[in-house]
Amino acid sequence: MNPESRALPPVSAATVSAARKGAPRRSRRRGVASVISALAVVGFAGALVAPTGVAMAEPAEPDAPDSAYSLALADTQNLTVTVTGATIAPVERGTFEVYVKPKPKPKPAPTVSSQSNSGSSGGSFGGSALPPYSGGGAPAEWMAAAGIAQGDWQYVDYIVSRESGWNPNATNSSSGACGLVQALPCSKVPGNGYNPVDNLRWATGYATGRYGSWSGAYNFWVNNHWW
Repeated sequence: MNPESRALPPVSAATVSAARKGAPRRSRRRGVASVISALAVVGFAGALVAPTGVAMAEPAEPDAPDSAYSLALADTQNLTVTVTGATIAPVERGTFEVYVKPKPKPKPAPTVSSQSNSGSSGGSFGGSALPPYSGGGAPAEWMAAAGIAQGDWQYVDYIVSRESGWNPNATNSSSGACGLVQALPCSKVPGNGYNPVDNLRWATGYATGRYGSWSGAYNFWVNNHWW
């Protein structure tokens, strides 16, 4: 006999009725359990979401950095204004000097000198009424007789060699300068402008009066080619 074809025992009406009565109780229990489970899930989800929500909140705005304007504004707001006004002390300022570069003095116009002009032996010598020199001698003798210090002879020699070539009778035909140092005008030389001693004696006063010394006269002549 096949076991699967075995007939099931009959179910009584009392059994069916009891089963129907017990079903609602089990349904109510299952509903309460579902609600509790749902609340537990919501609470767990809230616990998970809460930190994220705090982290995603808008951050607080950082303090704006101080600027020159904001600091000045703060100082202005701290000022106290009175009816009578505050006493304002004068500001003490230091003094200063203004340097103005002086204008250079204009150089005097150079005089044209002749280094080898020779006069004539007539009554009028080179346009001058003075007689020419014919006494002879040498530069060293003339400088010594004129009272020029021997330490200055080198400066005198430099200038005279270029002004007249040590020719006592040298005369500039255009300007009238005469003698060893080409004195201009020739008449300003005490004595005779063609006399080498008189000419050098006058030249010593001119060199020291205008340039401070024969050395100063020499330096000026080197830089300007006249004196």
